[in-house]
Parts: sequence; structure tokens; C-alpha cells
Amino acid sequence: MNVLVLNNGSSSLKFQLIRTDPDLAARDADERLARGVVDRIGGQALLTFQAAGRPARRETTPVRDHRTAVEEVLRWIASETSGVPIGGLREIDAVGHRVVHGGEYFRRSVLVDDEVLRNLEDTLDLAPLHNPHNLRGIYAAREVLGPGVPQAAVFDTAFHHTLPEHAYLYAIPYPLYRRHRVRRYGFHGTSHRYVAYRYRVLTGMPREKVRIVTLHLGNGASACAIAGGNSVDTSMGFTPLEGLVMGTRSGDIDPALVDYIAAKEGLTAADVELILNKQSGLLGISGLTHDMRDLLAEAREHDDRRARLAIDIFCYRARKYIGAYLAALGGADAVVFTGGIGENSPEIREGIVDGLQWFGLELDPESNRQMVGGREGRISAPGARLEAWVIPTDEEILIARDTMRLVLGIESRY
Repeated sequence: MNVLVLNNGSSSLKFQLIRTDPDLAARDADERLARGVVDRIGGQALLTFQAAGRPARRETTPVRDHRTAVEEVLRWIASETSGVPIGGLREIDAVGHRVVHGGEYFRRSVLVDDEVLRNLEDTLDLAPLHNPHNLRGIYAAREVLGPGVPQAAVFDTAFHHTLPEHAYLYAIPYPLYRRHRVRRYGFHGTSHRYVAYRYRVLTGMPREKVRIVTLHLGNGASACAIAGGNSVDTSMGFTPLEGLVMGTRSGDIDPALVDYIAAKEGLTAADVELILNKQSGLLGISGLTHDMRDLLAEAREHDDRRARLAIDIFCYRARKYIGAYLAALGGADAVVFTGGIGENSPEIREGIVDGLQWFGLELDPESNRQMVGGREGRISAPGARLEAWVIPTDEEILIARDTMRLVLGIESRY
């Protein structure tokens, strides 16, 4: 089955075309046929397309809206010059969409129908920066491909619907939850779910025995406590702003700061929320950049104090969450790093783990140094009581597999 995986942003459309079926998925042998991105939708767009084993092709063309972007992607896939080994649009068997927020409606991935679309419309106020664009992509693909091609929605929040009440409820008046569904939802669920699955494959551990802490560390960052293969706590909350320090997000703060900063700076609450989401985190502390690679270079080469401070705060916050989740789990077998920073920065992994040796978590310096660039494996010292692993995430594969299983009516094993 050829599954087109779409990830729609406000002005971009990322895609992968993945061939999968139950046998390929069971052997982790799914084939990536093509990938690409349409950037700057709404004007003169930059299109980047790449078929497996071929150099990337770049072009510019006016792209008015997301429907036009989907048409451009399908046009390229169907073209003789794409090099994609399928026979045309009719061989796109299904479309899988990343959807950021499923609210309390969606506890798992679903096939899209009219009722699903109506319920998705009701989630727009929960994720106004993301869900409208995700929904726009679903409508666009439906219009272009027609009703005969099934579509699935895979939600970032769905994995965290196993959180118990004591983990997802805020200590605010309970009627606010009942009336407005104010609660912790968590995000990056598809990533945490994939990493937990992959950990089971690598270790041979049955799902019900898994107790791990996963750290998705990138421009967005979150931690997750996983027991029995299920999420039991996670650092992001009602929005992705809560939790770890991120590229431009503050993570945890005293909520009274919103009014205080607004009064002192002559701003509205919405202005302060924008600061906390777009101007804080690594960028806000360093005053330089949100990119951890650049901060590490500044700290090493120029001994920049604020760059080093941003790195230290990032590592410290992640270390605190590891400790909290080890307590929540009553102990664990491993800490797993993923995401762009988690997969590719031995220095950050070392900084996070430093001070956790008393938990029995100690890295093997050589293994840690070598585990970059898409490699996966254990980086803890031999005999460590609490292991450390690096497992690159693959949300697109999981979206493709969920879509395939929904179309075929097969229960997901992830």
C-alpha cells in the first residue's frame, strides 16, 4: 500500500510517500519512495522534491493555497521525471495526516469521515496555531484525490490519553475542566509512541514490561513517562508551552508572571503569551539563537556566558523531569533520547545525565560520542543499572502504518 503522509503548517506542506503493508511493517522494512516540502504557500513557493536514491530537485512556482500545494506534490509524484516507482496517482492508496490536537474526542488514530471532520472543527480553539492548518490539508487532499482515496488522522495528543486523572488534571476549580476541558493533553505523542515501540523491538522486551522515560529534544521538547507501553505522564500540558525549555518556548513558569510582565511592559496577556512561545527558551536566555548547534559552538569557541547559561538551563530542566518521572514510575529500565538534539548531540546528552549517576545512570563516553546521524543503540556504561539509549524518531512511518492498518481494519500493535 502506498501511503502519502502529509504534515500541513501555516505556510508549508511536508510530505513523504511510503510503501507499507502488514509484512513490511512487521519487519521494519517499509519503503520511503519520496519526500519533500512546499514552503511559502500563499506566494512564490519553494518546492523541494526527492525520490529515494536520487538528488533533490528544487523549483519555484506560485502556490496560492494548500489545495494547490497538494496538487503540486501529486503532479510531481505522477511525473516521469520524479523517479518515483509507482504508476500514477491512482496508486496512492491512502493519505495519512498529522493532526496536532485531538482534544478529548480522539483517543487513537481514525479514518476521516464527515463526523470526524465535524469533531475536528470543534478542536480548533484548543490548537489555533496548528489544527486549522492540519484541517485545511485534509480538505485539500480530499478535494484533489476525491472521496475514493481513504484518509486517516493521526493525533499528537492521542498517545497521552492513557494518563490517569491525577496526572492530567490541573489543581484548579474542577468545573473549569467540566465546562471547558481545561486539562493536560500532552504532545509529541506519535514520537514517544514510536520510540517506545522501537525500544521494545531492540530489547526484545514485551510491551507490558516496558518502563522508560523518553526525551524528545528538538526545537520543541518534551518528556514522557511510559509504563506498560502506555503514557502515564508527560511534560507538555494544555498547550505545548508547558514543560521543558525549548528553542523559543519558556517551558514551566509561574503563571502569575503573565500579568506581572504585562503590567510592567504595557502589554496584553496575548502579547506575553507570544513572548513565551516565540521569544523565550534558548533564544530568550542566550539572546543569540534558538539553534542548539550554534549555542554549543558559541560556548566552545567564544566562551559566551549566556550561550552556556541557556545550555545549562536546558539540561537542568530535562534532568529534573527525568528524576520526577523515575519517581512517578517507581523506577525504570532506561532513559531514551530522541529528536534532533537528543539524537545528534552527545554533549547535551552528557549534560543532562550528569548528576544522575546515583540513580545508576552512567554513559559510556565512546558509545555516546559515536551515536549521531541516525544511529540507534545503547549509550550507557556496561552494567549500568539504568540504561540510556538513542533511538531516532520516525513519526512519518508510524502515521503511514496507522493509516494502512485503519484502511485494512487491522488492530494497531503500537
